[in-house]
Amino acid sequence: MLEACQAALATPGLFWLLVTIGAAGLVRGFTGFGTAMIFVPVGAQFLPSADVVFLMVLMGVFSTITLFPQAWRQADKAEVGALAMAAAVTVPAGLWVMSQMDPLTLRWLAAGVIGVTLAAVVSGWRWQGRLGWPGRFGIGGAAGMVGGMTGLTGPVVIVFYLANVRDVARVRANTIVFLAALDVVIAVNLIFGGLASLQAVILAALLGVPYMITTLTGKALFDPRLEKLYRFASYSVIALAVLSSLPVFD
Repeated sequence: MLEACQAALATPGLFWLLVTIGAAGLVRGFTGFGTAMIFVPVGAQFLPSADVVFLMVLMGVFSTITLFPQAWRQADKAEVGALAMAAAVTVPAGLWVMSQMDPLTLRWLAAGVIGVTLAAVVSGWRWQGRLGWPGRFGIGGAAGMVGGMTGLTGPVVIVFYLANVRDVARVRANTIVFLAALDVVIAVNLIFGGLASLQAVILAALLGVPYMITTLTGKALFDPRLEKLYRFASYSVIALAVLSSLPVFD
């Protein structure tokens, strides 16, 4: 236990991880998403892939505590349930791919997923159709696969939710509840698959303090009337995280 604590405190880039998770918490608080899209590109520079994924799951616990109760009341539970069930099926495959893939390749993959997601929502792409049950299962399955590989649990769902013309409060609630469910699925698979480490748990506790503080701050700042401002701020922070983490700058 003591060795794990010392190892966590000696984590390379710990200062930048603290700064990054603080920014991620602020964005997550007022948008309902963004933690992994901000933290994963930076965290992957300093940590093993499995630890990055596990940290994202543990960070989800902190944000869930502060955001879940209100989101659960507002969410479309049938839709979120379909997404979560499909994701539960594909998460193990994503984790297996992650364990077999070179870390540098995973960093490029994560940057690509975030870049495509950001380009889709910034460009104003809109999908006017209705999301039927096959579509829900397909999107949930894709989210589980990508989440298991990279820790990026949200991008697939975010693209389809934000691209559709829907009530921003409902979209935010659905995203929060789905990400909470997916965190549980990934955590169970990591623990039983032997990929979870005590050092990652201790590091999550260190990062959890600023994360909870900034998440609560972001939640207090949330106002549907300021949706455009929130989106601009979120997109800017995500873009900065991706650009600063590209392997070409190592």
